[in-house]
Amino acid sequence: MKIKENQPLKKYNTFGVYAKARYFVEVLNDTQILEVIQLDNCKRYPKLILNGGSNVLFTRDFDGVVIKLNTKGIELIEDNNDHVLVKANAGVVWDDLVKYCVGNDWGGLENLTMIPGNVGAAPIQNIGAYGVEQQDCFSELEAINLETGRKETFAKNACCFGYRDSIFKQGQKGKYIITSVTYKLSKDPQYNIKYGSIEQELKNMEVRQVSVQTISDAVRRIRSSKLPAPEEVGNAGSFFKNPVVDKSKYYKLLDSNPDLSAYPVDKTHYKIAAGWLIDSLGWKGKRRGDAGVWHSQALVLVNYGNATGQQIFELATDIKNSVLDAYDIGLEMEVNII
Repeated sequence: MKIKENQPLKKYNTFGVYAKARYFVEVLNDTQILEVIQLDNCKRYPKLILNGGSNVLFTRDFDGVVIKLNTKGIELIEDNNDHVLVKANAGVVWDDLVKYCVGNDWGGLENLTMIPGNVGAAPIQNIGAYGVEQQDCFSELEAINLETGRKETFAKNACCFGYRDSIFKQGQKGKYIITSVTYKLSKDPQYNIKYGSIEQELKNMEVRQVSVQTISDAVRRIRSSKLPAPEEVGNAGSFFKNPVVDKSKYYKLLDSNPDLSAYPVDKTHYKIAAGWLIDSLGWKGKRRGDAGVWHSQALVLVNYGNATGQQIFELATDIKNSVLDAYDIGLEMEVNII
């Protein structure tokens, strides 16, 4: 374990933007995490926990300690007739966990195929796609308290999961390092194929029998057709959350926009597709130098090569302002801005 100074972070964020960390350390296990947080520099400076770097936009250098989690390992900790419990360390690539579960025919995470990032960030963001969120299979997580150095266990209720939200983005933000997450997966799953274009893609694939594998394959095909691979074009997946509005506002919007894309949340609220709002205002495919909006998915902002984080942030801000002016809807950035 080596503490590096003035470490470039370009290869540690999926936007591929240039920034430096005053101090940088990569940890391989919980023991090293405990060693790092006891160091004087770590106590003195702000800390940033990096998993896969897929949900962060650096607009400046980080004047503190970046702790890069590279803790690997997936473990089957319970197996019975109905379900399994699978525990993954925080540094495991999320899609590797999904592949592991799908390969064993355990259901629950297949709709979350190809979401970028690592396991440790999944509960923080409460990642989701195609009608499924990680909380739907979540059992518990372990995290180290940065103040006390103690490992604590958080059950589902304690995490206060919401739409792309959790207690680790709110009251406990920056206070814990998540070290592992445990998911409960079904051996007889209920498939969710009605959201988005999964059902149509399964038909295109001429699938006769739906399974966790065919759903995962369908999602992989859909995402590959719409989203750029970060190693080819820098991005962090969806940049904005889908806004939720009350029923009266939804019907008002629908009256003047018959092709509005939205989904009911409950009896009184609707989730509006942020991508539709952005696309309707002509942003899809727009480019300012190397900062741009992806040509086939308006929710995705990209770095075509040499964009700075500040340039991408300014583009995102202009998009937010245009949506607010046109629809009186405030978009919330899903990506963490540093």
